[in-house]
Amino acid sequence: MKVKPIKSLWGMTGSLEEQVRKIAESGYQGIESPLPSKKDAALFKELLHSYELDYVAQIFAETKESFQAQAAACVEYAPLLVNAQSGRDDMGEREQFDFFTEAVRVEKELGLIVGHETHRSRPLFTPWTTEKLLNTIEDLKITADFSHWVCVTESLLERYGKAVQTACERTIHVHSRVGYAQGPQVPAPRDSHYQKELHSHLGWWKRVAEERKKEGHPFTTFTPEYGPSPYMQTLPYTQAPAADLWDVCLWMKSFVEKELG
Repeated sequence: MKVKPIKSLWGMTGSLEEQVRKIAESGYQGIESPLPSKKDAALFKELLHSYELDYVAQIFAETKESFQAQAAACVEYAPLLVNAQSGRDDMGEREQFDFFTEAVRVEKELGLIVGHETHRSRPLFTPWTTEKLLNTIEDLKITADFSHWVCVTESLLERYGKAVQTACERTIHVHSRVGYAQGPQVPAPRDSHYQKELHSHLGWWKRVAEERKKEGHPFTTFTPEYGPSPYMQTLPYTQAPAADLWDVCLWMKSFVEKELG
């Protein structure tokens, strides 16, 4: 299975051109970010074309109307796929069903491929709510960020094997960030202290890649979506980051390529 590494702009500094050049020169094959501002739109498209990078668009929608408007705005950028933080965790079951049913309809109408992220504060924030929605809505697909589930359940998902398997079968994009029982991001995934967490996540990512291959997809996209403070732990008093964010992402890129490529 071919792995296509994507780099999030989250936490990066410098001009847009500097960020994109650094990403391309480091061997990433795409960028993940929200839609650019109107003033940066032309430059953003030009940079993607010049550096031959794919685009994973991010949208954040709490209502059906917001999802439809933001999804429509993605079309002109011809994204490889859209990663959506969709809905709210306090939605009732009927409201969740209505939201995601409408979202799937909009995706098809617009010709977009959308993965709804398993993110805290969203309906997909637990294995069991996600499993129920996936079993109810046939064409619903997800972006798997298992770090959130690890944090929410304070576990390595040992009790949720069936839900994890269903999620792997319906995943179209992965956020390859390692979480632990008390947070969605370990400070340094290569640290020997977090090897159990690292290899648990790796096992899930491998299952996603296996399912993608089984379905005939030519590649699997992975974003090592580690973030700056407050996702990144900081040292007391100085607030210095516990690790170098760029280095952590680059290490994870290489790790995933080696293990799954």
